Amino acid sequence: MKKVTTDQGSVSMYVYFCTEPEGKNFASDFKPELSPQQMLELGVFGGCYFDGVPAEFPKKWFHKAKLSKDSFPHKELNYFGVLASQPLSVWQEKGWIHNDDPKGWFQWYCRYYRGRRHADDARQIRRWRMMQRHLSQIAQSCRPKDIVCRPRQRQAVLHWAYDSRKI
Repeated sequence: MKKVTTDQGSVSMYVYFCTEPEGKNFASDFKPELSPQQMLELGVFGGCYFDGVPAEFPKKWFHKAKLSKDSFPHKELNYFGVLASQPLSVWQEKGWIHNDDPKGWFQWYCRYYRGRRHADDARQIRRWRMMQRHLSQIAQSCRPKDIVCRPRQRQAVLHWAYDSRKI
């Protein structure tokens, strides 16, 4: 078991424990196709999901990450060259944010991938599974591996660790 202490900015310090090996022992209905490192290297969230490089995550995740230099999302940093996410304020208004993961789903996923297990896991995995409808829409509307077809939808599912380049 590994103890992780992190500074969440204006939020108080947060401590969690990694009880599973990194990248292993996921819930049986949770099979992400990309690791957090792969997602960051491909280009997600316009390069500005985190403010800088969080000390709680391995530095190697960020060596080749496409990051914004000014804390604003830039579509050219995304793999598909489009912006495909709503601002954090929208997620907060809709009640999709858990206090322990104030940055949202990707922060939860990074911590889950590291080995943290949490009371919010089932809800987050359910939300991840709901993105499969977008995969079906891409498959039904696009020729196989036509990555210029539906770029915004492809970028959106990339944000949820689905690799739409394979469809």
